[in-house]
Amino acid sequence: MKIYSLYNIKGGVGKTTTAVNLAYLSASTGARSMIWDLDPQGGTSYYLCVKPKVKGGAKGLIRQKPQFDNLLKMTGYPNLDLLPADISYRNMDHYLHQEIKPNSGLHRILHPLRNRYDNIFLDCPPGLTTLTENVFKISDVLLVPLIPTPLSLRAYNRLIQFLVKRRTKKLQVIPFFNMVNASKPIHRIVTKNVHEKHPIFLRSTIPESTIIEAMGIKRSPVFTYARESTEAGKFQDLWKEINKREKTIRSKKKK
Repeated sequence: MKIYSLYNIKGGVGKTTTAVNLAYLSASTGARSMIWDLDPQGGTSYYLCVKPKVKGGAKGLIRQKPQFDNLLKMTGYPNLDLLPADISYRNMDHYLHQEIKPNSGLHRILHPLRNRYDNIFLDCPPGLTTLTENVFKISDVLLVPLIPTPLSLRAYNRLIQFLVKRRTKKLQVIPFFNMVNASKPIHRIVTKNVHEKHPIFLRSTIPESTIIEAMGIKRSPVFTYARESTEAGKFQDLWKEINKREKTIRSKKKK
């Protein structure tokens, strides 16, 4: 089981749209996939037409042994399940803090699913919290979407400094630019300069697009209503590059 987390300190950077489309792509290749909507706002649950409600809420997930057969929801897409959001997730930090090991709560919840899924995607709320530290601890890959602006890069640098202090060496951090508007000079300049100087950033980018925004109306991944669009192709390129980056890193570790 591999865990991919879509995360940024900042909100409004396209984490949810990316999480939904990448999870869909994962499932479409035959990989047993699940997406957990950790954001109490419930964007992923909304896009996948599932009510943002979990029996027992955050307290039940953390303090009891989750009965996943009752909690997981089918999305209507082959190989893709959803653990929905719940408004009680806003209190997730409170319940985690009451545990003996606050930073191991999510690991305990997801551990029973290790043989059930190939890929799990976490759509994470913004901020640096105890929940966030749980995410860092259990994730194999931290996917960080950024809008190409100086403030977004500043927030990314803060994240890296935080991770270095926590010594999260096994965590693969993969940043990429999202919601890119090529007509904005600052977007063009930042994207070009960062790609030239920082190869850790993926070359694939996701554009600012009304087709992607239409997910809020269609309530489905881009591929279901605009399969041949440039935007769908961009998500495919992004997923392919993520997989390629992972393989490269794994091969280096073996040497």
